[in-house]
Amino acid sequence: MLKKFAKFEEILLVWSLVIMVALIFGQVVGRKVFESAPSWTEEMARYIHIFQVWIGASYAVKLRQHIRVEAFVTRFHGTFRQVLETISILIWFVMALFLAVFGTELVLSSIEHGQLAPAMQIPVWIAYLAIPLGGLGMAIRLIVQLVEVWKGNYDKPADEEIIA
Repeated sequence: MLKKFAKFEEILLVWSLVIMVALIFGQVVGRKVFESAPSWTEEMARYIHIFQVWIGASYAVKLRQHIRVEAFVTRFHGTFRQVLETISILIWFVMALFLAVFGTELVLSSIEHGQLAPAMQIPVWIAYLAIPLGGLGMAIRLIVQLVEVWKGNYDKPADEEIIA
């Protein structure tokens, strides 16, 4: 189930990037060539980018690609390292749950107040929905990562390494 979700995330992230680039390109061409461009394209690109950041953060947890200082932790092995990794993951998990819970409150508040985006006139809660989705995705992936740590697997998955 998580593998299918990860594949869906990959496809979503790639296609949203394509759409965002096309919107921004259209905005630039409209401004420079036609001296007029629809304002909704800029707003749509912004909202797509917000989703990319939050969904991408969840996906980065899966790949263990988030920035972290490992100079201290990697010097230890065995149970002590598992404890250090567990503490690190639990702190991060609490933060991810915080984002999911308070992001949900932000979405509900936005629904209650009926806020609309200025250019597209769509409900703002749609853009805000990225925060609890990203937080929940990170929390779920951190639980999986915690299980992996207690199995003795501390490293990034080699088959899913991002090559820069």
